[in-house]
Amino acid sequence: MFEGILGYIAGGAVIGALARFIKPGADPMGWIMTIVLGIVGAFIGSWFATQLGVQGRLLVWALAIIAAIVVLSAYELVRVRDGLRRR
Repeated sequence: MFEGILGYIAGGAVIGALARFIKPGADPMGWIMTIVLGIVGAFIGSWFATQLGVQGRLLVWALAIIAAIVVLSAYELVRVRDGLRRR
């Protein structure tokens, strides 16, 4: 999907920002975590697109954004559960 590590960092930042914009609710996390979760979403989305045989660049980006939204939601669930356990 992207070329090299810098491509994944830049693309992950864009994908993470788009995922946070699309996903409803408040996400009080910093921009570094947004980039990290965006990179994870980009990797998962591009792997999934490869497994499905998706060739269109726009569809690969869409799958990466959807994967990033899922990763953001999972991160939020883990963070909420962890906060409940600490009480």
